[in-house]
Amino acid sequence: MNFKPVNLPTSDLAYSNKVFVSNNDYATLAAQYKKSPVYLEFNNYVFTVCPHDAVKEGLALSKFQRELMRISLTDTVYAKFFTIPDEFYLGSISIQAENLSKKKKLEVTEEELENKIRENFEGFVLNIGQTLLMEFQAVPIQLKIIKQTLIDLRQPDTKEESKSCTKGFLHTQTSFIIESTSETTLKNLAQSKLRAINIFDESRFNFEELGIGGLDREFALIFRRAFASRLFPPQVVKKLGIQHVRGMLLYGPPGTGKTLIARQIAKCLKAREPKIVNGPEVFDKYVGQTEQNIRDLFKEAEQEQEKMGDKSKLHIIVLDEIDAICRPRGTVSGGTNVHDTAVNQLLSKIDGVNSLNNILLIGMTNRKDMIDEAILRPGRLEMHVEISLPDEAGRVQILNIHTKTMRENNILNRDVDIPLLAKLTKNYSGAEIAGLVKATASHVFNREIDFDNLGKELNIENLKVSQSDFMAALKDIKPQFGVDEEDITRYIRGGIIDYGETFRHLYKTLQMLINQVKNSDQTPLLSVLLEGPSGTGKTAIAAKIALESGFSYVKVVSPENYVGYTESGKVNAIAKIFDDAYKSPLSLIVLDNIERLIEYVNSGPRFSNSILQAILILTKKIPPKTERRIMIIGTTSMASFLEDLDLVRSFNVVLEVKKLQEPRELSNVLKHYKVPREESDKVRSSGIQVSIKTLLLAIEMTIQGGVAFSSEKFLDCMNSILL
Repeated sequence: MNFKPVNLPTSDLAYSNKVFVSNNDYATLAAQYKKSPVYLEFNNYVFTVCPHDAVKEGLALSKFQRELMRISLTDTVYAKFFTIPDEFYLGSISIQAENLSKKKKLEVTEEELENKIRENFEGFVLNIGQTLLMEFQAVPIQLKIIKQTLIDLRQPDTKEESKSCTKGFLHTQTSFIIESTSETTLKNLAQSKLRAINIFDESRFNFEELGIGGLDREFALIFRRAFASRLFPPQVVKKLGIQHVRGMLLYGPPGTGKTLIARQIAKCLKAREPKIVNGPEVFDKYVGQTEQNIRDLFKEAEQEQEKMGDKSKLHIIVLDEIDAICRPRGTVSGGTNVHDTAVNQLLSKIDGVNSLNNILLIGMTNRKDMIDEAILRPGRLEMHVEISLPDEAGRVQILNIHTKTMRENNILNRDVDIPLLAKLTKNYSGAEIAGLVKATASHVFNREIDFDNLGKELNIENLKVSQSDFMAALKDIKPQFGVDEEDITRYIRGGIIDYGETFRHLYKTLQMLINQVKNSDQTPLLSVLLEGPSGTGKTAIAAKIALESGFSYVKVVSPENYVGYTESGKVNAIAKIFDDAYKSPLSLIVLDNIERLIEYVNSGPRFSNSILQAILILTKKIPPKTERRIMIIGTTSMASFLEDLDLVRSFNVVLEVKKLQEPRELSNVLKHYKVPREESDKVRSSGIQVSIKTLLLAIEMTIQGGVAFSSEKFLDCMNSILL
């Protein structure tokens, strides 16, 4: 049936939200519909039809109804009867209310407004996006349908059966969620009903779907501190006399997922589009523009809070590399002091006189120590979350995330052992594990490419990722905070020779100390000094025990690595190695040739007091977290000098590495080189006492060129070396 749109006879009929026809037309419709009231559907919207004496012909619509259906008075409207089907009843409805009066302000509770809506619109069929008009206390209010769910009234538990819908029938059991578009137009709304505010797009998080692994504990902390209070209505928070957390700092080693966490949190929240800014991008060459850039970050949040008050949506600002902006004031030289003014501007926006309650500032850095302390106190970036290197369970999650697509496309072979790979990737960050998977794929691609015929057609079905590909990739990708086996192995290139009981006792003692650090909760720090004459194998023993320790972070601090460094540069480099060690659960640092590290010169004597003080402090510093432990092994051939500097006493254990003194020890070393017994006995009878390094050098000189070992030649070589 067709109708010609006409205006309503009187403007007050707009508040009925019904459509009107002439008495004759209504009688015809009622006879055909055979029910009351009569429902007609126009352009997918359903309206209740009523007769009116002032309507002579056509279909009387309000301006809001015509705009909703996008029709004009010159159009012809096609209508059809609408019958209320089963399972068409609304379980819940979300409504946005707006005061249309610019002069009058209305104070009303949600319960009062809900009762009025029920009174006016019960029995209506409502669509998402539909606008309704209502008068309350002589103030016109516009209602907009935001979200609806249907229920089956025949089910005992209607909550389990609720589902989203575009249209539904409003009845007595429908529950309401009412929000206002502006704090200044509808005050005190939602004070009578206390319900959790859903600030997330999903009812639960699936971290693996978000591409985040190994950070369950950190996410639990972030949720409790930053978001739990935001789930409660504003009036509850006000009664507690608290404010929401406005800022958090994510810090930790590079590649652990700080930026990824911030981006994914912003995606999961029902918030404004997050502003993600790299710290250095804030600065500008023009005077005052840097401060303006910071003010612009908060401008939209300020405007919305002024208009909406507590009902303002959350605004998320992500500052990557925040240490570039918030360096301690007074530490950066320059005439403009732009770094200091940038910090001041940021402080005033977060926690100034007119501080905002609708913002969440997320800062990220690898260097928490380089940030001004004022920005880290409560009320500002008060929540500090360390995003550390993933543990074994976390690495399993990360590997599963990065191999998910391979598994779904049947490219990952069954022989790939994810738990084993997690064990082999100690101290790998999330980014390094992602790099490992990429390197694995490169081995697979390389296997399928014919370099003699690059134009050859590729058989994609042959692409299979196996365990051997991952093992090959492990050689390509080394962790920044792991064990550099190539660097450490060079200190034991000639291997380790068990020359006797003295060596075995020393080695066994070191192994016991290693196990103590591993297993004892009471030993977060253990330091051992290997002292003895030059050439006795102190560095080789320390390197061997370090490789066999199974610690996830092992580093050798050797003087040869710092040639050309300034005094302060060397101190900073050594301090950084210790800082990196504190990020790992089990760390071992070898301080090789300590007298050379402190730049000792016998003439004077002279040494670097700055480096000495740094080593004295660092060898006694306990790791900041209780679950982390560190072992330090120092080597020196000048223990008496270090004793005068109090450096020896800074070590818990001092072990002496002696020269070879027993004839049997000489025989054991010679036996390693397959020296005939007769020649070995002649060397033993000489009664020499020599360091293992000197002994090996003399043996190599004796047998060079492939000649047979001669005791006479050996003793001549020994005399030449010792002269």
